[in-house]
This record gives sequence, C-alpha cells and structure tokens, in this order.
Amino acid sequence: MSTWRMAVAGLGLAAAFAAPAGAQRLDLVIANGRVIDPESGLNAVRNVGIRGDRIVAVSRGPLIGRDTIDARGLIVSPGFIDLHRHAHGDNSYRYQVRDGVTTALELEVGTADVEAWYRQAGPGRLVNYGVAAGHIPARMRVLGDSGVFLPTGPGKGRATVPQAQEIVDLIETGLRQGAVSVGMGLAYTPEATSVEMLQIFRAAGRHRASVHVHLGGGMSSLVEIIGAAAVGGAPLHVVHVNSTGGSNVAYFLEAIDDARRHGMDVTTEAYPYTAGATMIQSALYDGWENWPDERFGSLQWAATGERLTRETFRKYRAQGGSVISHGNTEEALAVALASPLTIIASDGGRSERDAPTHPRAAGAFARVLGRYVRERGTLSLVEALRKMTIAPAKRLEGRVPSMKDRGRIRVGAFADIAVFDSATVIDKATYENAAIFSEGILFVLVNGTPVVRAGEIVPGRTPGRAIRAPIEQPK
Repeated sequence: MSTWRMAVAGLGLAAAFAAPAGAQRLDLVIANGRVIDPESGLNAVRNVGIRGDRIVAVSRGPLIGRDTIDARGLIVSPGFIDLHRHAHGDNSYRYQVRDGVTTALELEVGTADVEAWYRQAGPGRLVNYGVAAGHIPARMRVLGDSGVFLPTGPGKGRATVPQAQEIVDLIETGLRQGAVSVGMGLAYTPEATSVEMLQIFRAAGRHRASVHVHLGGGMSSLVEIIGAAAVGGAPLHVVHVNSTGGSNVAYFLEAIDDARRHGMDVTTEAYPYTAGATMIQSALYDGWENWPDERFGSLQWAATGERLTRETFRKYRAQGGSVISHGNTEEALAVALASPLTIIASDGGRSERDAPTHPRAAGAFARVLGRYVRERGTLSLVEALRKMTIAPAKRLEGRVPSMKDRGRIRVGAFADIAVFDSATVIDKATYENAAIFSEGILFVLVNGTPVVRAGEIVPGRTPGRAIRAPIEQPK
C-alpha cells in the first residue's frame, strides 16, 4: 500500500473511532478506561463518548462531556446480555444490573401471550427485556394445566392432534407479535411427541426464530432435537449444557460442534454453578417415591437452605416451590465454561418475593469474572466477555435487528456498558442466602443512562427498552 493510501486509511480509522464528538458537547464521557470490545478486538485505554442512547466516539484523545465517569484502572465492556432469565420484575432487575447485565431475556419458558407480556413488562424498566413464545405455557393453556410457571398436571401429558395444532398456532401467533425466539422445555413436558416438536421447529423456521431448548435428558434427547432443527429449518440453542450434560458435558459439546461443522446453526450456554434449581412439583421429580433415601440429600430447599429427606421432600412437593439440586462437579463445569461454544447465561429463577432463590440470579456474571477468570484461569477475560456480550447478541440479531447494535462498544451502538474492577469483581450470593449483590461492578449504563454509579443503583431510573422482533401485520 502506498504512503498516501496508508494515510487515507489511517484518517478513515480515526474518523470511525473519534467522529462526531467535536462538533457538540457529549452527554457523557467514560474516560481513561481499558475498553474491551470482543467484536472488533479492541483492548486498549480509550475514551468513550455518549450522546443520547448511543456511543458516538471511541477515542485515544480526550473528550468533553456534560458528565464524566473516570474509569482509570477499570475495564469498560459492553453490558452483559442474559439469554436465560426467568425472574422479571423491578427488584430482580436490581440484582441483574449490579451483576453488569443490561439486557435480560426469558427465552426458555417464555409466555403463551407475547403481546400481554410486553404490555405488562413495560415501558420503563431498569434493563432491556424480552421474551420467547413458549411451548410450555402454550401447552399449559391448551391442555388446561393450572400450575404456576411449569406444568404440574395435564400440561405434562399427551396432546391430541388438534390440541398439538392449537399449541403450534399459539406459538406462531406469538412469533407474529414479535417474540424474540421460541422456548421449549422438554424435561417438563415428557409426553410431547416428536411430531409436536417438529411442527414447532417448522413454525420457528418460517419466522427465522431460534428455538431455545431444555433437553429431555441424555444424549438421545440432544440428537433428536438436532434432527428436529435440521428438518424444521430453525436455529437451535441448547440451554444450560453444563446442567443437562453433567459428567458427559464434553460429549454434548462435541455433538453440538459436529452439527455446526456440518453447517447447522446451533449454539449453547452455561451458568457457573454446580447446582441447578427448579420447581419441586415439576415433572423432573415425578417418580420420586422410588428413589433411594440418600438421593434426597442432594436437594436443598431454597427458602430455608435445609437439605431434604424423604419426609421433607414429600411435604415440600405438596406445598410447591423452588428446590436446589446439587448434582454436578467443578471438573465438568470447567469443561463447559472453557468451551468456545458456550454463551454465559444465568438461568436466574422466579420467586414470589421477586428476589433470588439461587445465587445464579444475583451473581452469575461476576462469578465468571471473579472466580473463573481471575482466580482459576478457566478462561481469559476477553473470552469471558465475548461469551457475555457479542456471542448472545449474534445469537439473536438475525431475527431482532436491534441486537446488531448491542453487545458492542463502537460508534453507533447502543450505550449499554458495564464498567468493573477486574481485581475485585466477585459474586457474593450463596445457596443459603442468594439475595446478595455482586461486588466490583461499579458503573452500568442502559441506553446511555447510568443506572449503577460507584457501585450503587441510581434511584428512579428506568431506561430499559423492549427487545422485540418486528411485529408482523396480519395477512
């Protein structure tokens, strides 16, 4: 390249990173931080200029704003995108922003009424929010299951052919109403047939929607669902592979990688804990009467922290609520977290108090950064941030155009930003007390508005927006 061409290229690069900042004072400047943008590979000290809800400058030189955050010695990254979050409410979002999350999405269970969900959820939340058209709640509605959140009766059973078509129609209605994706929980709907699953994948394929699946268990379930995705023509996302795969997680990841190498659009996720949690009255615990006594000791009642016995399991199963299951190992978890295939997601659950009952709902992202990046070296900081930002954004951007401008720090992107201290960031929530904020995440911006400042939530700010696919007009 000639000297002149190199000079022009250099000017173009400078313009891309420092453009319209000079003409008008910026609303906010994040100064002197180590900016890490996993999409572009930027990993250097820069100044970030924000006007309105967008990033308008990423500059080596100083910027002038009406407000300035001094990020000297801190990491400046895109805000974290959580693809798998069941708890949606003002208090739950407080735990999310203190964990660096700027976008929280319910993409596993989802909802049977997408329009009503968005109407109830917004406008005006602390973080960005969105939902899937859900197979589980659609089944519960069609089959007349009165369970809360997960089926406890007819919703677990076999649907007739007309009922199955009604379930598919509900899901397709939700997709036309702008659902982010389709959610499917086969572990909770054990009588759903292969034909029913395939019809749902076909519906998702018609709308370019990914299907986020909680597998029914074992490698055979993974192989079946990969086949349904291939035939149905829809992208596939396997939720919490660390939990579903357990000690066989390496084989699950190998199968997903094989599918990708054969041209399929398949992704997966993991959360950084060896214990999972779900509703004790769900199908996962059907047949408990035949368990050996020692198995109950691996379960912990979320509300009290006590380990269960056969007798207390019976009592709480009749009562209903969240139970924690200790069933994985740190070795298997490390395999999942280190894999380049996995996105980080919390699987943060619901509760009647709108507060965490499992520590993953409060500390999943800080835990990865503190324990698995800094302390154990399971993965690098840049790789962890890739899994939390650009990877989940890319999973969704084919259907949701606004995600093309999230999960990035670049000119034109939405100013969803997390600023944290890599030397101190850590989770504090435990299985016994899950409602403890993470530490070390000092500033969080959602659509250009600071919602966390100096480690504390800024009162009265609700800049979060609906994350939604384009709404399709009736034909």
